[in-house]
Amino acid sequence: MEFHLKKRPRHDVKVEVVSLESKYPHNVMLYHYPPTDDVHIEEFEELALERLRLLRILDRASTKNLRLLSDEWKEYVSAELTREGLRSYLRLCSVGGSGSKNESDIQTRRRDYLSHFILRLAYCRSEDLTRWFVAREMELFRYKFAALSSSEVKQFLESNGFEIHPLTEAQKDEVKDGLYESTAGQSVSKIELLDFYKVPFTQVLDLVRGRRCYLKAGFAYVNTLDLVSIVGTRQQDEIEQGLQAAKGLVEEVEGDERISRMLKALHNSYTGKDYTVCRDAAIPIESLDQLSKTSMPLCMRMCHEYIRAQHHVKHGGRMQYGLFLKGIGVTLEDSLRFWREEFTKKMDVDKFARSYEYNIYHNYGKKGSMVNYTPYSCAKIIKEMAAPGDCHGCPYKSMDPGSLKTKLASYGLSASAIDEVMFFVSRGHYQIGCGKYFQLTHSASVEPTINHPNHYFEESQILMGNRQKRQTNGPAPPKARVRPDIKGYADRSMLMGDDDDELWRIAETQERAMQSQKAISEAFDDDLDLTEIEY
Repeated sequence: MEFHLKKRPRHDVKVEVVSLESKYPHNVMLYHYPPTDDVHIEEFEELALERLRLLRILDRASTKNLRLLSDEWKEYVSAELTREGLRSYLRLCSVGGSGSKNESDIQTRRRDYLSHFILRLAYCRSEDLTRWFVAREMELFRYKFAALSSSEVKQFLESNGFEIHPLTEAQKDEVKDGLYESTAGQSVSKIELLDFYKVPFTQVLDLVRGRRCYLKAGFAYVNTLDLVSIVGTRQQDEIEQGLQAAKGLVEEVEGDERISRMLKALHNSYTGKDYTVCRDAAIPIESLDQLSKTSMPLCMRMCHEYIRAQHHVKHGGRMQYGLFLKGIGVTLEDSLRFWREEFTKKMDVDKFARSYEYNIYHNYGKKGSMVNYTPYSCAKIIKEMAAPGDCHGCPYKSMDPGSLKTKLASYGLSASAIDEVMFFVSRGHYQIGCGKYFQLTHSASVEPTINHPNHYFEESQILMGNRQKRQTNGPAPPKARVRPDIKGYADRSMLMGDDDDELWRIAETQERAMQSQKAISEAFDDDLDLTEIEY
């Protein structure tokens, strides 16, 4: 007898994914139970910086006075998340994706959950940090909750123990006149399709204050769209209580110096593009005078003008401007020539060689610790306290309003344009003021988000047509590009095409890891007061 067994189709199930699915079943979770996952130190840092980038996007939307969850707010946040490479988080805020069992979505929920608890350890340290963190987390929670469908809302309420249930049709008919009058912005037909919930009015005081719900006999009738006011109160309580609990664990966590340094420096960490090594064409120093007028932010333009006028600058200015020049593409040889030509107008060549040459080699990673130093970000520059006679620091912060207005006027800004910049500067939003200055001086249709002087320069050059916007997945250029060496790697001038880009990405990844550890170490050594950081 011959038996022909029919083979059953194989379904490969990853044990880890099934486990994660049970831990993180939905996009919206209340962050009630601390995670028990094992996390490598590198992933710990990666998750922290990733969530910080996410919360900073929400913070920028807030400072731009965009109404939370308005179309303009969503459009801005969506564009920024995409630009920052955080589209996975955007899916957490998308309609209909809460119950997805896709592996990538489950992994994103895991990252979302873990990163929240990691940041609790960093933001429980002072009232100012806590206030900022809670506000941003609640904006994210409302964004995610707003994407839930009616069925997903019911599932969320049941799984989290909320003892509230939608009105039956009979109960709804009893108060329908009040529901029609109190539900603004919705037609009668749409109101009839909405679910309503009956809760004590004390749970939704914000809705009562805004006259956005129907009140009867001490109860408020809340529709699905406004239900976030109820669950949001629970979420905020969870976060605030969690921060208090984390505060008691800080000393224990700080027993590990690697984690301690990162958490202390986190709020001041730069999370944007790495400008340590310029991948674009070299910038000749002969063009710096013109570029300072067209493409440099105010902080670097003033540094350049000071050096040209005084032929000398103190250490802080040399570091700020010298690293900026390196980041835009000035080679080591040209940098030496630039500083030598300026300084030797006040001193002899030997004194320059003895006192200043080593520092330039050091910044380019050619002497000393052999670390290729990173150009200063806006957060670091804003933190700098420039003394009289210094030219470094952020002029939007350090200059008095009258002097700043005079300087902006000398650069060709009209009175109305100056008022637009000063509107943000006077409120402490120095980077937004810098973005407004960029928009006005470049006649740009959109005000860019400026978080790094080299980003300002790059965006300016792209807008002027001197550089191409780098495409992440674009075709490899046919011609090899000569790039500055990274310590530990051979000459790349012979590499071509996809291999060139792939090896360059590997080199950059390792370089960024080293720079990240160095930046955290420096921030820890400086004993930062994180409550005074400005963005």
